[in-house]
Amino acid sequence: MKTWVISTVIIAFAFGGAFVMVQTRAAPTQMEREIPVLLVDAIEARREPVIFRVNTQGAVTPRTESILVSEVSGQIVEVASNYVSGGFFRKGELLLKIDPRNYQSALKSAQANVARVQTQVAKENALANFALDDWKTLQDLNASTGPISDLALRKPQLAEAIAELTSAEAALEKAQEDLNRTSIRAPYDGMVQEKRADVGQYVNTGSQLALIFATDYAEIRLPITQRELSLIDLPSAGDSSSPLPVTLTSEAGAARHTWEGLVVRSEGVFDSASRVLYAVAQVEDPYNQNGRIGEPLRIGTFVTASIQGRFGGALFTIPRHALQRGETLWVIDEQQKIYPRDVEIVSTDEEYAYIDAGLTDGERYTITPVDQPLPGMPVRVNSLLPTFGNVR
Repeated sequence: MKTWVISTVIIAFAFGGAFVMVQTRAAPTQMEREIPVLLVDAIEARREPVIFRVNTQGAVTPRTESILVSEVSGQIVEVASNYVSGGFFRKGELLLKIDPRNYQSALKSAQANVARVQTQVAKENALANFALDDWKTLQDLNASTGPISDLALRKPQLAEAIAELTSAEAALEKAQEDLNRTSIRAPYDGMVQEKRADVGQYVNTGSQLALIFATDYAEIRLPITQRELSLIDLPSAGDSSSPLPVTLTSEAGAARHTWEGLVVRSEGVFDSASRVLYAVAQVEDPYNQNGRIGEPLRIGTFVTASIQGRFGGALFTIPRHALQRGETLWVIDEQQKIYPRDVEIVSTDEEYAYIDAGLTDGERYTITPVDQPLPGMPVRVNSLLPTFGNVR
């Protein structure tokens, strides 16, 4: 009985103490929650003159490429020291020599045959003159003598001898040309790309000896899309009066190399598979054979090309990532709030968009991607970046 009373008293005191604490507690401090302000980078819009450029890619190829073949048969008895893959040569330089002995013998035989036939022609010509003199003497003795025949004047025999001389001279000319062809010379200044025959090898007429190419110019076929055609004035085939400057770049590890060239023509036909038109750029002296300083532009190099195009007028140049849905730009007003603005895009490339309408000079726009932006959302400008260059 006594325990029950003590428990009841303790519980009563506990409830009483809790009630007093609740009634005497201090009111919680009321604090207003600050809305977080997004930190963005911004650019001030400025119209600037824009010269369009078309960026494309292609592989370097030789303008002139040939397969060197043998025009005579025989064993290769001599090769030049630069007759190796990657070896340079000059026009007219001896590259290979085929055993000439058989052709020297054929030449001597042809020369002897010409001399023999020349003697035969002289003999027939003398006999014809004798026959004519005999006929004139006979006619003086007998005026009634009829006209002499061509056969009596030995005209057919003389014509046959002359024809045989022409044939012998043609054979001599061929023998001389065959002998000359045993010395295989370079048809132009160039490089050996692939060696396909070597000293000691027997080759037949038409055997492939080497794959060579000229080093006066290198060419690059550059694909141009239909949209990009509106930005440049490509020269047509056969029209070299208005070439377009092109800058070629290639990266090899940390090194970046640049070459200057000219777009000299277009191929004039759209590729049926890719729907692109190929422009052809040329670079003079790609291997620096004429003293040009710099990295050689080797055949087969894959390069990025930037072709100078038309003047686009005064446009706004903005980074493409600043656009949402391809045509909406978020403009920052004087109260540091952002609002969407639809703009009129003239052209785009991999990095920039070029705008003609929808912006005014001096307006600021954010280039920081905003996740689910809302009109009137407050922002804080972290930095005001400079405007972009005026050449695409």
